Amino acid sequence: MKVLLAAINAKYIHSNLAVYCLKSYAKKYEDHIELAEFTINHYTDYIIQEIYKKKPDVLALSCYIWNIEMVEEVAEELHKLLPNMKIWLGGPEVSYDAKERMGRIPYLTGIMIGEGEETFLQLMEHYVDGKGKLEDIKGLAFRESLYEDETVKVTLPREQLDLSTVPFPYENIDDFKNKIIYYESSRGCPYSCSYCLSSIEKRVRLRNIDLVLRELKVFLDNKVPQVKFVDRTFNCNRAHSLAIWRFIHVNDNGITNFHFEISADILTEEELEVLSKMRQGLVQLEIGVQSTNEETIQAIDRKMNLDKLRKAVDRVNSGLNIHQHLDLIAGLPYEDYESFRNSFNEVYSMRPNQLQLGFLKVLKGSAMHTFSKQGCITYKNHAPYEVLFTDWLSYDEVLQLKQVEDMVEVYHNSGQFTYSIQYLEHFFETPFDFYQEIGQYYEEQKLNSMSHTRMSRYEILLRFMGERTRGKATSEKAAYTFDMKVLEAILLYDLYLRENLKSKPDFLATNEVGREIYHHFFVEEESVKSYLKGYEEYTGKQISRLTHMEKFAYDIIKSAGTGQAVVKEEYILFDYKNRNPLDHAASTHIFEKRNETELYYIGNKERALL
Repeated sequence: MKVLLAAINAKYIHSNLAVYCLKSYAKKYEDHIELAEFTINHYTDYIIQEIYKKKPDVLALSCYIWNIEMVEEVAEELHKLLPNMKIWLGGPEVSYDAKERMGRIPYLTGIMIGEGEETFLQLMEHYVDGKGKLEDIKGLAFRESLYEDETVKVTLPREQLDLSTVPFPYENIDDFKNKIIYYESSRGCPYSCSYCLSSIEKRVRLRNIDLVLRELKVFLDNKVPQVKFVDRTFNCNRAHSLAIWRFIHVNDNGITNFHFEISADILTEEELEVLSKMRQGLVQLEIGVQSTNEETIQAIDRKMNLDKLRKAVDRVNSGLNIHQHLDLIAGLPYEDYESFRNSFNEVYSMRPNQLQLGFLKVLKGSAMHTFSKQGCITYKNHAPYEVLFTDWLSYDEVLQLKQVEDMVEVYHNSGQFTYSIQYLEHFFETPFDFYQEIGQYYEEQKLNSMSHTRMSRYEILLRFMGERTRGKATSEKAAYTFDMKVLEAILLYDLYLRENLKSKPDFLATNEVGREIYHHFFVEEESVKSYLKGYEEYTGKQISRLTHMEKFAYDIIKSAGTGQAVVKEEYILFDYKNRNPLDHAASTHIFEKRNETELYYIGNKERALL
């Protein structure tokens, strides 16, 4: 008996935790179980061919909103090729309409409903050992025969599993090189947010903390690049989260990054203190805000103290050591365009490293699905069931917000325009208006239909501001006067922060460092090694290749922070060997001119936004 557990992931770097957990839980049948992972970027024909070559007796496919249509197509075609193969589905996308789905998809043998470990084990016992009947296995929707009995049977729901009984799924850690490791230390969520499936299970189950710490040690010992906790609200149990954060802090290997989804407003002083001590880049936090509109927050049954959340985010930001990712959702009840604009600006003012602007997905089984039946939310019938319009937000406005989303990804979340955007914010009524206007510009210039290099994004930004300010001396904020030369200088600074360019782009003005200064600094000035870490064994020529020096006519940081031209001649050294783990920007050092051939060292450039 050959059983194939197959997953179609969103990206190559992802791994499917579910299929590994199922296999590890059914370990005694491991000789009968094979795993196969694909991505949604694979051609459907390729996936079909690869599964066909394996010719499994039983195929089990993991289903989510991002892959369900591909899964169903693959399953349908494989049934034609392998008509005697049993086809099972499982996962959140098929757990809440199992009987209906079985009724309209005649080639399915069955669906595993909800938590799958124990259910899959009993299926293996049934198929391999001939033990028991399907109707005796809890958590199933099935038909006994595709040809004789079309009646879909649904068994009793399964009791919740003791999470500590699930074996560690990463015994062969080498198989996950160059992949993100997904890890689960809890299931369930104490909150009741109506747009989320996790709210269905109010009880939070924790994996034994001693077991968790031993397993995290495996990741640390093997120096895996990133571990993403899939816990829905990681810090809902303070003792549990503190134990984990303290452990990874003490056992930090200098490489591994840990990602957590948290509620920032319940962070305690003790937790904030532990987080403040973390190595830069050791931890990143994802924080769901979703909306700042009180009426919306109440309508979606979300429990959140916005004031406490803001203070916690500010506190974490002040440490300059943790990447923070804040989320907003467009299309929620009682959130119109102006209200969302306000939510955006409030969250943006918290200065997250990334601001995720998502759109409501009306998930089957969620309370929002029931809410939508009242007719005030209209969404797509097909996965990912994204909102089209609501009683408060028109489809035209949704399209406008899509433009804003694209621009936020390009000009904020990329981290490539940090200081340029900070400067430009002074010339728009709000940050939202900047992203809205440049989004409209992309639309008007038909730039959305083109692929763009990073360099072209800089040029487009310059062109946009040039056309916008033509004939204007001041912005909406009368205290600020836009200066194209300042923007060009800041753009050049942003550009060199990320990339050691061999040649400068023609559209940006530049000031030559000067041959005498350059020669003296890199060839004759050995003291340069005292400014830079890790260059002790390098020659001046080698150092010059791994760094870049640029002359600026302005104090870039102050000009960006104040919105005004702060004239000051500075020489900036960009060090590409030593990058900031949070945004991968080069470390920077500032020098001023002593004489025609020499510079004197001022210090590190302050990277915090003003």
